[in-house]
Amino acid sequence: MKRSLKGLLALVLAGCGNAPEPGVDRIFTGGAIYTLNDAQPWAEAVAVDGDTIVYVGDLDGAMDLVGENTIQHRLEDRMLLPGFIDTHMHPISGGAYAKALSLETGGSVDEWIAAIEAFAAANSEAPLIFGYGWLSTTFGPEGPRREMIDAVVSDKPVLIMDEGFHGAWANSAALAALNITQDSADPVPGFSYYKRDENGDATGYLLEGTAGMAMTALNVITEDVVVAGTAHVVDVLNAYGVTAAFDAGVGPYADNLRSILSRLESGGDLTVRLQGSYRPGGPEDVAQAVRNAATWRDTIKGDNYHFRFLKIMQDGTIEGRTAAMFEDYQGEPGNSGESVFSEEELAVMLTGAAAENIDVHVHALGERAVHEALNGIEKARNAHPDSLSRYAICHIQVITDQDLPRFAELDVIAQSTPLWASYDTYGEQFVSGDQFDRYWRFNSLKELGVRLTWGSDFPASGAGMLGMSPVVQMEIGHTRQNPGEPDAPVQPRKAERLDLESLLRGYTLDAAYQLRMEDEIGSLEVGKKADLVVLDRNLFAIDAYDIHTTSVILTLMDGNVVYAAGD
Repeated sequence: MKRSLKGLLALVLAGCGNAPEPGVDRIFTGGAIYTLNDAQPWAEAVAVDGDTIVYVGDLDGAMDLVGENTIQHRLEDRMLLPGFIDTHMHPISGGAYAKALSLETGGSVDEWIAAIEAFAAANSEAPLIFGYGWLSTTFGPEGPRREMIDAVVSDKPVLIMDEGFHGAWANSAALAALNITQDSADPVPGFSYYKRDENGDATGYLLEGTAGMAMTALNVITEDVVVAGTAHVVDVLNAYGVTAAFDAGVGPYADNLRSILSRLESGGDLTVRLQGSYRPGGPEDVAQAVRNAATWRDTIKGDNYHFRFLKIMQDGTIEGRTAAMFEDYQGEPGNSGESVFSEEELAVMLTGAAAENIDVHVHALGERAVHEALNGIEKARNAHPDSLSRYAICHIQVITDQDLPRFAELDVIAQSTPLWASYDTYGEQFVSGDQFDRYWRFNSLKELGVRLTWGSDFPASGAGMLGMSPVVQMEIGHTRQNPGEPDAPVQPRKAERLDLESLLRGYTLDAAYQLRMEDEIGSLEVGKKADLVVLDRNLFAIDAYDIHTTSVILTLMDGNVVYAAGD
């Protein structure tokens, strides 16, 4: 188990001779120690005893704490930071796909078909082929078709989710197994539906809820698969320096959630602090949404997990043309996307959560969905001005000029995924020039004093496991270009490039605030938990286009080593 590594590893282990006992467990000295504590941003040394930070200050003070068994980490040219926090991902539902076929999102259709054929050949005994990662905009407005997969795999069902898990690509065998015919009703026409050809036959492109229904009906995932896959995801998170995460929705695994979490924790595999959420499926769940979230808050908790948030999904995605916008998508008259909930339904849930002091996380990519979420939060604030609830709107791909200042006025956390702020070559075709110019307004929000937080949205980041890397995410948020490519096009607006300090803060202290854990983690301060990450270089001392190449050397959670490079 990962916990057995405690005390066995160090960057440099130095004997201390006649130093007094008992001494602290570890001290970190030299290098760049960035605390994220505004009162003391930099330090010469940090000391850890047990699961707690016991000293942050100068070198002399730290050396007074050294005992015979103290491990000394001499950082030299390395960097020490608080453990990173991923504020929006799906480690459990994503864990279900950790061993599935992962397509390269930036690839071509021919490359994806070849990958499907190769994966099927390598897994010939599998009763079906399951994967994820394709980008819908690569296919154009009509999306993928079943015949493309049929040409290489026709003898068994194939179901491949898109990079955002808002759509699925199925072959004919999968459609037959799902009994999808011309008579199959669309659950929510225009939002959750089966794409059809001119004859009314399903093309193999399943959008929103129909994609999730297909996964469930085909029984592609078992609990054992989820547990093993989630443990693997946690290992990857630790390797990227992540020590806490927010699960923004467990998908179809709600009924098994308690068992999954218990198995992970009892097996020593939950080496992140996992905060989670209850998500209502649609309008039919509005009346019970807050009550269900409160039940989860009171009953789904352990040493390293607590599912105590309400997650509301208000729209879809721009690439799927299901994000709620104020004008029609280019080339699709009459389609401006759909809101999952009416403003009245949204307000019922938000004000109900405020009454119960439940924190809320709202999915909104389109400008209209963002506007509706802000309206609902404003109603909740007015209805319960003394509520302790915190509100975050996640993704925030397009925001109007009028709504920008409302984030600050209503004290709303702006949560997003920096990786998406590289130039959107495909998505540009579906929105107006004005809308494209209002993508990912990170610096504008920062200048208004809005608290920004960052997450990978794994497995929907479009970058596979690499999307979980905070340093990759931070470089893109800093440059708005592809990582390591200074000549790549810059995602408009160039003025929305964000400073490194804000990106680090959004992965640490402000992230801890979103999780309501700022008193425990998020900065290097005496009394906080010893969740730490050591990087192989000082992020402030390297070229912006080299940030993504930074490696994690050591990750500690609760003072225990959960990742060590080379081990």
